[in-house]
Amino acid sequence: MTLITDSYRAQLAQLHNERPDFGTSSAMYAPIVKKLIAEYRPKQFIDYGAGKQALRIHVGTGYIPYDPAIEEISAPPGPGDMVMTSDVLEHLEPECLDSVMDDLQRVTRKIGFHVVHTGAALHHLPDGRNAHIIQKPPEWWLPKFIERFDIIRFDRMSLGFMILVAKKGSI
Repeated sequence: MTLITDSYRAQLAQLHNERPDFGTSSAMYAPIVKKLIAEYRPKQFIDYGAGKQALRIHVGTGYIPYDPAIEEISAPPGPGDMVMTSDVLEHLEPECLDSVMDDLQRVTRKIGFHVVHTGAALHHLPDGRNAHIIQKPPEWWLPKFIERFDIIRFDRMSLGFMILVAKKGSI
């Protein structure tokens, strides 16, 4: 199960180092995250693809950052009560997407909150590609979630969609 190739990890690490604003978009979802934390009371919150860890100050105790492109937080996490990806899944290498989705299933003990952008990113990788490698509509993404999770809520937004999921069979 390959979550990321070494060559792509190096590209993302370079982008993180060169762009202080890369890996910070999750903070804009902090109000939603706070409401979900108040409702579901997770003991552990896994920020999967944490980037610059912009959610740390909003989550508090139980915050577990994971990002394979940042050495200090690159160890795969164990399961947690709540898992979030924000502006992460569209950055994945297509050949690794199923492995990452399976890993999200593995680490999600209760609920997952995922924000997926479906169009082009503002940033480009060092090799010139758009940083959003996967630019697919929600209809393309939904089966990948439905296969692994129970859907609690799905909301379209102008740049993509948000989806709240639960561990399969738990609701």
